[in-house]
Amino acid sequence: MKKSNILFIALMLLGSSLVVSCGERSNETERDGEEEIVEDRREERASPLRTAEGTVNNREIRVQYGAPSVKNRTIWGDIAPYDEVWRTGANEATHVEFKEEVQVEGKSLPAGKYSIFTIPKQQGPWTVIFNSEWDLEHGHFQYKEENDVLRVQVSPQWEDDSQEQLVIKVEEPGIVIRWEKLRLPIKVS
Repeated sequence: MKKSNILFIALMLLGSSLVVSCGERSNETERDGEEEIVEDRREERASPLRTAEGTVNNREIRVQYGAPSVKNRTIWGDIAPYDEVWRTGANEATHVEFKEEVQVEGKSLPAGKYSIFTIPKQQGPWTVIFNSEWDLEHGHFQYKEENDVLRVQVSPQWEDDSQEQLVIKVEEPGIVIRWEKLRLPIKVS
């Protein structure tokens, strides 16, 4: 092959790889108070990936979760069954990071990253679980109780207004989960 043909082919391959890599991914980041919305257009997710971060009681908290929508479905007792471990979001496990040791509902939790799971109850307090296996691709399907670092009881609050898409915020009293008519405040100090 002639040098000019080889050069032409090399330039064509380089040009096409640049076009593909530049056009393949478009990330947008929005700031809405303490919530960051990260959108990857290559993968349109039914439950978008969200990040919430902030400081409560002088403790830095960062939460990442998949945000499912109600979509006219029965959530409590169906999508999130009662008395079973729920991944507290969609897709991969929801996880939280604490830069230093914290008290969660009055119980000590060392600094680190943890997945968050909940056990919804039809009546009474819910169990909130902090598990050492924080990077689980399939949420509760990979959950192992032996990796639980902390379990606390939290009383759910039921509101009149409905929250279509799950939202987790870092706000007083610590981490607040809202979805459908649920408000689940988890105290962090």
